[in-house]
Amino acid sequence: MTDPVLRLSGITRRFGAFTAVKDLSFTVRPGEIYGFLGQNGAGKTTTLRMLMDIVSPSAGELSVLGSHRPREVRRRVGYLPEERGLYKKMKAADSIAYFARLKGVPRKTARERAEALLDRFELGEFANAKIEALSKGMAQKVQLLSVIAHEPELLILDEPFSGLDPVNQQILEDMILELRAGGRTIIFSTHVMEHAERLCDRFLMIAKGKKVFEGTLADARAREGERLLLGTPDDPSGLTALPEVESVEAVEAALFRLSLAEGADRQRVLAACLERNIRVERFGAAQLSLHELFFRLAGAAPDEAAQREAA
Repeated sequence: MTDPVLRLSGITRRFGAFTAVKDLSFTVRPGEIYGFLGQNGAGKTTTLRMLMDIVSPSAGELSVLGSHRPREVRRRVGYLPEERGLYKKMKAADSIAYFARLKGVPRKTARERAEALLDRFELGEFANAKIEALSKGMAQKVQLLSVIAHEPELLILDEPFSGLDPVNQQILEDMILELRAGGRTIIFSTHVMEHAERLCDRFLMIAKGKKVFEGTLADARAREGERLLLGTPDDPSGLTALPEVESVEAVEAALFRLSLAEGADRQRVLAACLERNIRVERFGAAQLSLHELFFRLAGAAPDEAAQREAA
């Protein structure tokens, strides 16, 4: 069995009396995109900084690319911090080449890679433009290219979509998928569930510094049980009297989501609707989005999370 790229076991980080991360354990496998999900202040950035040896754990053990000393394998890792940092007076190609050289890439090779990356991601015409002259989206792309120019095996991206408009968010998603196709392992943190739902092979949810879930989207949905969507202009709340139906939740006008008991027979639910003269305009399986699952598993209030995602 292939060894994990990242392994954390019982990691805790305290800042005085405050515990930012508590007893956190997870693994990241080679070649996967792994989402690290949580509200702002949940402990995501602190954990990623421990992986980069920027701060040390107060307790527990971790390994990065097989090493218990992350500093020793930094040249094999690309790290995009939450606080972006490019030299505004430096030209785009020079900036990418500079960061590659910091990771040990020879000067000529670094310059060639910088120009090739800019061409590949449709920024070739801006190679000699200063960072301060670029749009925010283009500067964000240059930042990411600076992180991958030394061809790292592992990418650690902290809130990479923050501040980008929808067009540039899609461009970044495409870049991440292309990097994974090229053999990279990628872990990224986010509080916007839609990105993780589209990109991640597996993900971890963290709340108040503690893990609340780790697995695939299918795992999370299975944990929350089976649901049905019932479209009807009538009131189906009486269906909760059935042993098959645990709850009825209004989704929108004339559309309801039914939570079913384990092993429930959908046809009995449908038959009960007809017996009760509940008009059925839609009837089928309902799948919770990762956005909804996060509310349920991490205990976030939908209105609070929506405000954070809009910020």
